[in-house]
Amino acid sequence: MSKPAGFFITGTDTEIGKTLVAGALILKLRDQGINALGFKPVAAGTYQDLQGNILNEDIETLRIAANLEPDQNITSPYVFEMPIAPHLAAEKLGKRLDLDTMLDTYEKVSSQTNCIIVEGAGGFLIPLNETENLSDLVQKLKLPVIMVVGMRLGCINHALLTYEAILSRQITIAGWVANSLSSEMPFLQENIKTLQTKIQASFLGSIPPLPIDLQKPNQGPYSIEALQFAAQHLSLPNR
Repeated sequence: MSKPAGFFITGTDTEIGKTLVAGALILKLRDQGINALGFKPVAAGTYQDLQGNILNEDIETLRIAANLEPDQNITSPYVFEMPIAPHLAAEKLGKRLDLDTMLDTYEKVSSQTNCIIVEGAGGFLIPLNETENLSDLVQKLKLPVIMVVGMRLGCINHALLTYEAILSRQITIAGWVANSLSSEMPFLQENIKTLQTKIQASFLGSIPPLPIDLQKPNQGPYSIEALQFAAQHLSLPNR
């Protein structure tokens, strides 16, 4: 499989800022004249916009970051209505998530760009079917990983477990990001320093809580302004 440059965005949990980081990285790359696009292999959770279109928040954020029109939306092979673990959403519809299908769609998106940002779903080991999980897809894509750490109580354990899982599969870690959530955790800098001593990969930045006017709506994507705010606090990894 031919490979463009790019990164796989994984996280220590769900709802910890993978989409925000993925969109911000796309913006930074495009600001450097790189035609970066995003790709979401599987997405769970949809909403209806004012025009009646059924959309996914993460996919829409990646589209906005890449400056694509709605009719140019990035194709995802699996989009489920229920915001639950993807393999469970598939099972409820009598479907099975298939890695080859994800890889085929990845190839189609890859052919349109020289740099691709792939955003995972949930955490690094979330199941895809009865025998495979997300890490199997990452190994097949052969993209370096950027790990997003949701900065909250318990994040050190979650981050180091994820870090060890990535290393154990001989996957390259391009860097990691500390993402504050709705409010800054106590002893934030101390927690970041602890992780810096434990994670032997580039620290790409710390994103503070989004200002109230930039926070993502309950049903809708991040705004371009929110992605720009996050991008200010990130450094691009060495490619």
